[in-house]
Amino acid sequence: MRSSKPKSSGAGPDRALTTRAAGVVTSAAVTEDADADAAADVTAGGTGTAAATDSGPGRRDAEATRAAILRAARHLLARHAHGDITLKAVAERAGVSPPLIVKYFGNKEALFARVMSFEEDAAALLDAPLADLGHHMVRHVLVSQSERGSDPLARIVFAPLHGSQGDTLRTNFRTQVSDRLALRLEGPDAGLRAELAVSMLLGLGVMYGIARGEELRARALDVVVERYAPAVQACLTP
Repeated sequence: MRSSKPKSSGAGPDRALTTRAAGVVTSAAVTEDADADAAADVTAGGTGTAAATDSGPGRRDAEATRAAILRAARHLLARHAHGDITLKAVAERAGVSPPLIVKYFGNKEALFARVMSFEEDAAALLDAPLADLGHHMVRHVLVSQSERGSDPLARIVFAPLHGSQGDTLRTNFRTQVSDRLALRLEGPDAGLRAELAVSMLLGLGVMYGIARGEELRARALDVVVERYAPAVQACLTP
């Protein structure tokens, strides 16, 4: 469905930035702001600022605000074409003002460059010894879905919605997730085995979070992990 809302173009003295490193592609405009860590009131009634410190409540509030904006952008990216999403829509869902998004991220393209990166998600997903990695990855997907309301991988499913931005999403997914996992594997066909393992995780996430499988969601996480993880591990350590 194409939104009729006008699109925000961002504001401020932006500087074009294109990065290609280790096969990762992002294209964004970024703004330098000395006050980027200032705290913000994220209640629906308005916004406000306060001086931030490295460890005080201002820093925590700023981090919570950024996290809320990223969650909102992810939510919308999974439901609408990239070109149809406005900063206003992201701001409304996050409970902040559009200028606050510009303050923290620069503009829409800079925000969605972050959302389309799998770097942080992959680091958490692969954070276990190889012998236990299958169990860790399955549990991580299920906990992310059931307790945090997000999936570390599922946004790749919506790449066809996003035109050329979908190509960026696919490239990041391959280099940051599948290829990164393959580098951890020993033995033949590491790339194939990595993609098979990741496909199992994607299927689990889609069934749990999108198809909302009744039997799957009714079972304790430990039960699902014990049934599903050995199949994933078999791809990692054949």
